Amino acid sequence: MPETVVTEAEIEGMISELVERFYTRVRGDADLGPIFDAAIGDGWGHHLQRMKDFWSSIMLGTGRFKGSPMMAHLMLPQQINAGHFQRWLNLWRLTAPEVCGAQIASVFIAKAEMMAERLLAGVEMHYDAVHASQAV
Repeated sequence: MPETVVTEAEIEGMISELVERFYTRVRGDADLGPIFDAAIGDGWGHHLQRMKDFWSSIMLGTGRFKGSPMMAHLMLPQQINAGHFQRWLNLWRLTAPEVCGAQIASVFIAKAEMMAERLLAGVEMHYDAVHASQAV
């Protein structure tokens, strides 16, 4: 099967639609919606733009995203766990092929899986350290 050739502008369009559609699902999700709403409140427009910048940086190397995803997750008002990350990934795996087609979606999904794995490890290490210090 030949590789699909897409332009940077087409990828940017996919990123925009993917982020919009994905976060619509997240907001409607019984488990994830309340966590995101507590963290983002009325700032969804800003959050969506940051996520588009993030994915543009990840997929195209644009460098538009400035920030620390790990710190953002550690600062959430509610503790998150592996189940939350798995639910997030499941929604991403559902949405990416709808927007991008299977071949390009596989790249988005692989990058999301690596990111989720790293973030979960960091979050769990942080929670373990906090609990250990509280036990002393």
